[in-house]
Amino acid sequence: MTQFVREVMTAGVAAVRPDASLVEAAQLMRAQDIGDVLVAQDDRLIGVLTDRDIALRAVADGMDPLTVNAQSVCTPSPVCIGPDDDVSTAVALMRQHAIRRLPVVEDGLPLGVVSIGDLAEFRDPGSALADISRAAPSPGSGPGSAL
Repeated sequence: MTQFVREVMTAGVAAVRPDASLVEAAQLMRAQDIGDVLVAQDDRLIGVLTDRDIALRAVADGMDPLTVNAQSVCTPSPVCIGPDDDVSTAVALMRQHAIRRLPVVEDGLPLGVVSIGDLAEFRDPGSALADISRAAPSPGSGPGSAL
């Protein structure tokens, strides 16, 4: 039986405008407890901005996250998938492009994101990755915390 992306994706979109500062994007990521936001304008996807993009493409180069905008650091024209595409297509795209998240877009409108965690929960609910994906973050855990 075919399984569709809409059945496994995380619905809803956390998005920022292209001119939003990296601080605004990071604050949204923190508030939503997520590692990426979509960069969108007029309900059209422009790019994907991750916490790693902010750290490595801006902060590590000494850029000011208050003045640098999301569009200048995001991955432009990201690989996307449709909600009615097969889950196996999502897996293949993630492997082919070595990416962890795929925006789900229909007629140019972002609907959500499918992540490797979503796929792990769907395909192998007993796996360590699925367990980690389901777990609520512990206080003090997460990016930047000491091990």
